[in-house]
Amino acid sequence: MRTQNGESVLARVVRIFEAFTPEESALTVSEISRRTGLHVATVSRLVAELVSYGFLTRDADRRVRIGTRLWELATRASPTLSLRNAAMPFMEGVHDVVGHHVQLGVLDGDEVLFLERLTAPGAVVNYTRIAGRLPLHASSSGLVLLAHGPADLRGRVLDGSLHRYTPDTPATATRLRAVLAEVRRQGYAYCPGYVHPDALGIAAPVRDTRGEVVAALAVIVPNEAGASSVVPVVRTAARGVSRALGARTSQVGTRVTRVMAPRSFETRRNSSLSD
Repeated sequence: MRTQNGESVLARVVRIFEAFTPEESALTVSEISRRTGLHVATVSRLVAELVSYGFLTRDADRRVRIGTRLWELATRASPTLSLRNAAMPFMEGVHDVVGHHVQLGVLDGDEVLFLERLTAPGAVVNYTRIAGRLPLHASSSGLVLLAHGPADLRGRVLDGSLHRYTPDTPATATRLRAVLAEVRRQGYAYCPGYVHPDALGIAAPVRDTRGEVVAALAVIVPNEAGASSVVPVVRTAARGVSRALGARTSQVGTRVTRVMAPRSFETRRNSSLSD
């Protein structure tokens, strides 16, 4: 069914869903109307119907949220479900060690989309959220995906506008090319203060059965001395996820939770500083 201007009802529903963001998950009908460009009456009618099916829900104050039924259907059909299931045991092992943030990201368009994140009370600042996005050039996960991604993707990013979050963000084409070359050479991304001065991102590639990079496993820890000791932990975990996906990797390692005896990043860091 199409409306008088030729736009289908489905297209309008999609616009309503896309009005929500990880940062703004509850909106009024008027806010949805402004964000979608749809008339308030149209939004009100469509929202009411979507609520009746459970795809949207209303709070006590009448603000609208994404409904659990939509989450259920999306999760059930998600092509990333097997990736997340393979990654979770290894992410939990890494989280036991670092005690801050562990996250799994995939390439979506010209951004990194985060499928999962584990965190802890008092963890270092982190802008990542589940179902949230970050630019490829600034985040450790994004740099891994960009370094191993298609040449035309790198061309678009290098030719585009590169937002500078901090003085350390690789926000020029020359600097970014050098960073990407280093990521490919050393096999991981090491990003001290790229998104926030207090945070360090470390990410390693996850490969599929063809050996192609399909995701990045990353940690966000305090940007301080001794943090490089976490690099082997992240790389081992990423290889473990790759093996769980059936990837043919050149290195054989043991299960990540066996490699990582210390229970926190601080314990591991202090131990390495005392050696």
